[in-house]
Amino acid sequence: MDNEMEKNVAGESVGDFSEKSEIKSSRKKFFSLVPLILLIILISSTFGAVFGFLASGPGQKVFSEIFPNYVAAPVEKSADVIRQQIVEEDSAVIDVVEKATPAVVSVVVSKDVPRMRQIDPFDPFGGLRDFFGQDGQNNQGGSVEKQQIGGGSGFFITADGMIVTNRHVVEDATADYTVLTSDNKEHPASILARDPVNDIAIIKIDGSGYTTLDLGDSGALKTGQTVIAIGNSLGEFSNTVSKGIISGLKRDVTASGGGGQAERLTNIIQTDAAINPGNSGGPLIDINGQVIGVNVAVAQGAENIGFAIPSSQIKRIVEQVKTTGRISSPYIGVRYIPVDGQLQRENNLPFNYGALVLRGERMIDFAVVPGSPADKAGVVENDIILEIDGIKIDEENSLAEIINRRNVGDEISLKVWHRGETKDVKVKLEERK
Repeated sequence: MDNEMEKNVAGESVGDFSEKSEIKSSRKKFFSLVPLILLIILISSTFGAVFGFLASGPGQKVFSEIFPNYVAAPVEKSADVIRQQIVEEDSAVIDVVEKATPAVVSVVVSKDVPRMRQIDPFDPFGGLRDFFGQDGQNNQGGSVEKQQIGGGSGFFITADGMIVTNRHVVEDATADYTVLTSDNKEHPASILARDPVNDIAIIKIDGSGYTTLDLGDSGALKTGQTVIAIGNSLGEFSNTVSKGIISGLKRDVTASGGGGQAERLTNIIQTDAAINPGNSGGPLIDINGQVIGVNVAVAQGAENIGFAIPSSQIKRIVEQVKTTGRISSPYIGVRYIPVDGQLQRENNLPFNYGALVLRGERMIDFAVVPGSPADKAGVVENDIILEIDGIKIDEENSLAEIINRRNVGDEISLKVWHRGETKDVKVKLEERK
């Protein structure tokens, strides 16, 4: 019994010692794993911070600079993201309008017209008076009254009151012109210059500190980009804003006014931003707030087809007026028709491009203006001007457009087909009278 008890006691003693040893061993293992656990936590935190940074805006910029060729998989945008983008675009347009509107003006055209008196149809002498009058009215003793006969738009290009508008807005030399600024103040305007070639004019009002607009680079325009038109729609809704896109570039159209006069407009901008009568002369602005065109015409019988003169055609005119106070347009003095494939076939011409020098229908419509630069250089009727300073005359570059890019006094080189031979001719540009 004693021996058995001893065994049991001995067994318990041994078992207790073994259990304590296991506890100590487990503690050692636990403490040995602590550095590993801390390392895992540190690595997880680090990667979490890195990926969180890369997911942010600044992180994406850094990542794109380090890995420029990496293209991320497209992520479907949520409704909130799309809504935010729309709000941002609208906000950009609103900012442009708020900054540009103070620089846009309305141009009011007024003139003394005969004062007419209504005829009483029950007056026994009314028929006699109507015979001498017009449409049931007659001139009241030869008296006149000043009436508004038209309107347009414009915008400041200098802080001291210089304004760009269309020539056809201020073409009447006998009319008076008043500028209505965005603060509803009226200012009498004087005409500084009318461009005889482009539908552009520069007018001026007294004062200083006016908000101005900058002329942008119309040569960098892309079809589809957002544009904003501001102007005096219908001659009565001043500072009307419309938004659209550029629908086309380098359009050639023939615009006609109420007086029956027609004008050829080349290389102009087409837009679907609403342009109405009265918008003429107003700015077409990009999303950066720069003027990339001057609104000039709208297609009749169509919807959302308007046109603007590119800023590239305006910059030279503006600089001329700023420095000299006038517009001087160069010319060479030829009447011509563009040569194309059809004209080549019909007349058996050796070229399908160029400008064929021809006289007009009237006796005074000379092919070459006597005493003009072209006349002095020996250009004659039936010559074909092929190039100007190495630029081929074709649909992309008309003769008139190339000349308009030059200045009075410039010497240019013409490549001319003359009586079966091609020759180079030097011409010094003179001012159009």
